[in-house]
Amino acid sequence: MGNGAEAGHRGSGSLFALPAKLAAKADPALIAGDEKHFTAIAESLDRSAADLTGRLEAVRRAPAGKGRQAVDRDDEVRRLTGRLRMLERFGVDLCLGQVVLADEPEPVFIGRRGLTDGDGRRLLLDWRSPAAEPFFGATHANPMGVVFRRRYRWTGGRVTDYWDEVFDADNFAGHAAALDDQSAFVASLGGVRSGRMRDVLGTIQADQDAIIRAGSRGTLVVDGGPGTGKTVVALHRTAYLLYSDPRLGARRGGVLFVGPHEPYLAYVQDVLPSLGEDDVQTCTLRDLVPEGARALEEPDPAVAALKSSAAMAGAVEAAVRFHEEPPQPMTVAGVRVGAADWAEAFDAASGIPHNEAREPIFEELVAILAEKHGTDLSRSRELRAALNRAWPMLSAADVVGDLWSVPAYLRRCAPWLSADEVGLLRRADAQAWTVADLPLLDAARHRLGDAGAEQRDRQRGAAVAAQRARMETVIDDLLESRVHDDGEGLMAMLVQNDLRDVLVDDAGLPAADPDALAGPFAHVVVDEAQELTDAQWQMLLRRCPSRSFTVVGDRAQARHGFTESWEQRLGRAGLDRIELASLTVNYRTPREVMAEAEPVIRAVLPDANVPTSIRAGGVPVRHGRAGDLEAVLASFGDGVACVIGDPGFAERPGVRSLTPALAKGLEFDLVILINPQRFGDGIEGAVDRYVAMTRATRELVVLTS
Repeated sequence: MGNGAEAGHRGSGSLFALPAKLAAKADPALIAGDEKHFTAIAESLDRSAADLTGRLEAVRRAPAGKGRQAVDRDDEVRRLTGRLRMLERFGVDLCLGQVVLADEPEPVFIGRRGLTDGDGRRLLLDWRSPAAEPFFGATHANPMGVVFRRRYRWTGGRVTDYWDEVFDADNFAGHAAALDDQSAFVASLGGVRSGRMRDVLGTIQADQDAIIRAGSRGTLVVDGGPGTGKTVVALHRTAYLLYSDPRLGARRGGVLFVGPHEPYLAYVQDVLPSLGEDDVQTCTLRDLVPEGARALEEPDPAVAALKSSAAMAGAVEAAVRFHEEPPQPMTVAGVRVGAADWAEAFDAASGIPHNEAREPIFEELVAILAEKHGTDLSRSRELRAALNRAWPMLSAADVVGDLWSVPAYLRRCAPWLSADEVGLLRRADAQAWTVADLPLLDAARHRLGDAGAEQRDRQRGAAVAAQRARMETVIDDLLESRVHDDGEGLMAMLVQNDLRDVLVDDAGLPAADPDALAGPFAHVVVDEAQELTDAQWQMLLRRCPSRSFTVVGDRAQARHGFTESWEQRLGRAGLDRIELASLTVNYRTPREVMAEAEPVIRAVLPDANVPTSIRAGGVPVRHGRAGDLEAVLASFGDGVACVIGDPGFAERPGVRSLTPALAKGLEFDLVILINPQRFGDGIEGAVDRYVAMTRATRELVVLTS
């Protein structure tokens, strides 16, 4: 990422720091216009930073207020802080490049954010705006009105290289020194990696940009093999949609970004903030339920398959309904409560989560009995206790755990299971959670609702009553004393109950702690989506009622196989309006590596969507003995290496140690596979080997015992 705040617009002198081998590119005839524009950008950024700092201080000093006023103030603080953080993160290196358009007299400079000078002249055009699309999308086959394009490479807030592409040779014949046989993107691929995903916004390719800018209605599937930039597309599409689609703003649900595992989230955590988006919720599927942190992998594939079917959610529903059956007639506090009374009261809970329905049921039952018998039982502890037995408070862990510990209960709730399957699902420790349990726990929690809602409602009611009583005393004292009349009718207004209600301050009243991942979200982006089961898709569908999804994945990288089409798979999960976009160019993996990786996956999936690599790394794949590991690492230069397949290898600076599953979605300069033949047989083993091999951006080494 850039470091422009220090070197970009607070430094002095030229912002071009081209190495000696690129001296021809330092010709003033080529860069003088850029220098002048950068100066204007720097001056505007300094003014903007000073203005934002002043506004932020003023907002923070202002009274917080209450209710909507307090929310608006917090939103403004967050908005100003985010903009200031962007200016601190970047300086002039906000500028990605420039284009000259056939119908524009001046170059158009493209930036991470839009920027104008003090006179309102446009200095930078936000990369997400429609007018910026030609910068990313222009090709020689479809120039989109572009006659010239320049992309910058920034290092430490200074330009260390740039590339020119000419679409109109007659008008830009003088740029031979800056032209390159490779695009800016391809030229950057050989660069050294770090522990975080690199900033690639300035080198987004036309095929990627077209997908990034696609609309958000329905489900867009981005299908692509290793190295095609699926993750780049997923992240930049998230930022683009938040900018371009007003339906997806934070107050309307915002966007949830779901990654495959924690190393992946750590790898990409800088990307969205660098694009100006600090409020996107990012998570793994494990994070959606509290039990996910300690859940283990399900050791038995047959058990995992049973739990992952969409039908198993029906067992959870039946388990909850088991506790919602009206009891037998009884006498409570001397009043006969018949089965019909209970059934009518239970009907009041229709559509309300189980644990949140108890109070509406109680109120309805009290009303029914009052009408029938003329008795007020609203304070009856006996009636409350009867309701607690008839409609008990439940926890998701108990509901799901009971299914695995009580075979008769499971047979009742899931009658489609055979006796053998019921026995297979039984376990001694009912709450020894596995990953396969998480969707069922989520379904149960969604069906049960908030267990603390009833108590908070009572606390809130008591707090409101206490505040109202205090306010009544103050108002009554004012009305009684009538010290003065302000001429505006205030005293008369105080008599009105509506105004008395308004004067109750709800800022300090008990409220639920919001679950940031509970949703609903306006749009959900899912990376490595080929791994999701039917039950896991239901976890996401509950959080996105609009069914607006970006689904990113590769069927050939599904560890447990993916024989259907995306349309069939997602349609079965409950998604509709599905559109498919494909990425077929491998920008990351050298041809030498793909030449060995392709036969691995073709052996089990002959029709796998294997992308075409566009660059050669110049380093052949090496093979050796497992004992050579330290020697291989000792000869490794700059960058990040990863050892895959040796659980006993301890990580060290610059060297990761991962399983094939946890390496998915990541990339490394050097990948060392240890005994890949031991990854397993069939599709799962082949996919693990294929995924592990294609993490390499420069060199692959395979070591065997």
